[in-house]
Amino acid sequence: MLERLGKIVDEIAALQTKLILLVGEPGSGKTPLLVKLADSRDGQVLNVGVVLGKRLAALPHRQRPLKVNEELKALADDYVCEKDLVLLDNIELLFDQSLKLDPLELLKRHAHSRRVVAVWPGELREGRLSYAVMGHSEYQDYGLDGLVPFEINKNS
Repeated sequence: MLERLGKIVDEIAALQTKLILLVGEPGSGKTPLLVKLADSRDGQVLNVGVVLGKRLAALPHRQRPLKVNEELKALADDYVCEKDLVLLDNIELLFDQSLKLDPLELLKRHAHSRRVVAVWPGELREGRLSYAVMGHSEYQDYGLDGLVPFEINKNS
């Protein structure tokens, strides 16, 4: 599976939007696969929830929505491997309603200038990405335009 993911990571360099989302059920191995990719590319995984969360916590509440994009870009610069590859895990923080973000759009914007591989914390069903359940305040539903889904099954 690492070999297949590595091949896709190399191939997306020529695309306009260079975003790969690792999608699978909880426990399917998304994070371990991302860590293996980081190890194979002499890089490290950016734990968005922990690292970005600490930076945002140091800011006043009303400044956080204004600074989140800038802070994520600075962190991505620090965690880049192979000069243009960023590996993101634990992105749930981006769905926090107080940040007033469209998390997938934010990831896509970052993927215009570099390759981004992120663990998607939701589901891929019938050609649609979702996060949370309908009716939940953080519920999001997206099409697959501008990204490459990489599905992981528990049995793979």
